[in-house]
Amino acid sequence: MVAADIWIVLDDVQFTRRDYQHRTRLAALEDPHRLQWMSISTHLPQGRQTIIREALIVDPGLARRRTMAMLRQHYGASPYWPEIAQALEPIEATFDSGRTASVAEASTRFMLDLLGWKGQIFRSTNLSARPGRSQRLADLTVSVGAGSYLCGTGGMKYLDAAPFAAQAIPVIPFLPQTTGIWVPGRQVSALWALAMLGPGALKEQLQTVMATSTSGG
Repeated sequence: MVAADIWIVLDDVQFTRRDYQHRTRLAALEDPHRLQWMSISTHLPQGRQTIIREALIVDPGLARRRTMAMLRQHYGASPYWPEIAQALEPIEATFDSGRTASVAEASTRFMLDLLGWKGQIFRSTNLSARPGRSQRLADLTVSVGAGSYLCGTGGMKYLDAAPFAAQAIPVIPFLPQTTGIWVPGRQVSALWALAMLGPGALKEQLQTVMATSTSGG
């Protein structure tokens, strides 16, 4: 995401349980291979047809306390914890919205802000796009005036390039490094790397990855 100029929050598609929409893996500070799931209990008012922006947090107060306690337990020993904890405060407030999507968006903004990201943010709710997984993504790319679509390794497994080619939008694969912090980083929340390195050093490492992991503009 840091390598992109635009982030489109995809908030009008179906919510998927047991996915990263409402949970993540936390890695122990001293051992990135020791993992624990952190989840936000979520109620779907429309059952499986509930879209992401309509998903509700079960007991927001309890969810807030559990989430913040787990983060402190895992990363409170980091020398960067005071700075991280201060930046986390706005996320605590978003639990009061009762919306899982609000917390997910706020937590992502928290990371982007700490890393000095200067891109633009849009929501798919406010943009025009046709149905179909890849068609939707291609249309959203056009809707925000982007010149290319940056696709991660997971997305490349299913992406159909035809809708992008039809609108002259290049698809650029993003290939993260396979050594150092990027090995556990593919499996866990970015909070682990942030707590290990601090915002400044993590930003430097990300800049190196951005310079070597994309091909094209």
